[in-house]
Amino acid sequence: MTNQVATQSQSQVAVKQKSIADQVQNKVREFQERGELHFPANYSPDNAVKSAWLVLQSVKDRNNKPALEVCTKDSVANALLDMVVQGLNPMKKQGYFIVYGNQLTFQRSYFGTMAVTKRVTGAKNIDAAVIYEGDDVEYEMKNGRVVNLVHKQKFGNINKEKIVGAYCIIELPDNELYTELMTIDELRKAWSKAQFWGKGQEKEKEGSTHDEFKQEMAKKTVINRACKKFLNSSDDSSLVMQHFNGSDERHEDAQLQAEIDENANREIIDITPEPELIEQSQEVIQVNDPETTIIEPQQEALFETSKGPDF
Repeated sequence: MTNQVATQSQSQVAVKQKSIADQVQNKVREFQERGELHFPANYSPDNAVKSAWLVLQSVKDRNNKPALEVCTKDSVANALLDMVVQGLNPMKKQGYFIVYGNQLTFQRSYFGTMAVTKRVTGAKNIDAAVIYEGDDVEYEMKNGRVVNLVHKQKFGNINKEKIVGAYCIIELPDNELYTELMTIDELRKAWSKAQFWGKGQEKEKEGSTHDEFKQEMAKKTVINRACKKFLNSSDDSSLVMQHFNGSDERHEDAQLQAEIDENANREIIDITPEPELIEQSQEVIQVNDPETTIIEPQQEALFETSKGPDF
């Protein structure tokens, strides 16, 4: 009986895989036929989808349930489409599939962000470095951009506890350089938006990844910012850029919705305040304040169930 259930489950997964893969591949072909999407010669959308499906077999949600069992079909399809349109492959560590509630999202790694940047801009090189206390850094500002950055460093200055900043330089085809510079406070501000950063936390927790590998985390963060800012300042109309930004928005929306759903499902304990505190509480909390915005509207799905097959 157990073998029959396992066989039936495998069969259902295989049918689901073919259905979703076919829809994604058909959508990609439509983009290509309309001239909206062009892949590098060494990139195969079909192979990327197959690779992604292998990765998805081991992706689970926070309750240790398989992603392909809990996630909606259209969220799986959209995650795969976001990956393919950007020309990325999870086997190359260019991105990850993450589950939020019943939504599957595709999140680029910084390797993926670099790959998209090179593809869209034709950038030759993308390099980053860390600045330590005692380093000599000079640069100029031209039209609001950092130019002519010169960084002189002594070997004895290298100490992860004395990082004061980091920078990334993108070398473009015409030898022009785009430079992004971040202070340690800006780096920590970026890190504080992640779930691992506790409320009220001011610096990296001892023993954490951002503490043990602070130099690499600093370079990763400044590379992500440099690539995103440069891409959005140079081209935001292409299909690739729409998915580059759209995948980030869908990831954030899914994460936020999962947090809202989780909080809504928690047990509500009725605590009656002391009489003298009621008036003060009413002054502070404006429940029906029309100026308060809870969440931004979610992005329209790339695949709509009212148009075409039911995902």
